[in-house]
Amino acid sequence: QLQASGGGLVQAGGSLKLSCAASGFTLDVYAIGWFRRVSGKGREGFSCISAGGDSTYYTDSVKGRFTVSRDNAKNTVYLQMNSLEPEDTAVYYCAAGPRSVLHTSGYRYWGQGTQVTVSS
Repeated sequence: QLQASGGGLVQAGGSLKLSCAASGFTLDVYAIGWFRRVSGKGREGFSCISAGGDSTYYTDSVKGRFTVSRDNAKNTVYLQMNSLEPEDTAVYYCAAGPRSVLHTSGYRYWGQGTQVTVSS
């Protein structure tokens, strides 16, 4: 089971750090993808990190503002979000799968999501 946490309400320009923790299995053999869902839309993948943590990817919408990292010893992946914008408001999900990809079908395990709200 995966659980994303750390969401909340923050003003534009602020920061949040999300965590993605696993229970019942170890994350170190899985790539982790981060997705977000704006109300009324599908899940959009915007970042991923390889199982070993040596490769990361970001879409242009978050590049330079978000940083994904992992601590396999703690079985946890992190998403540091800086310079948040109202357009970042969404439910954020983490997912575990065999490869670092940004489409939902590439992931086997999903967390329940955590709400991030950025006020202007």
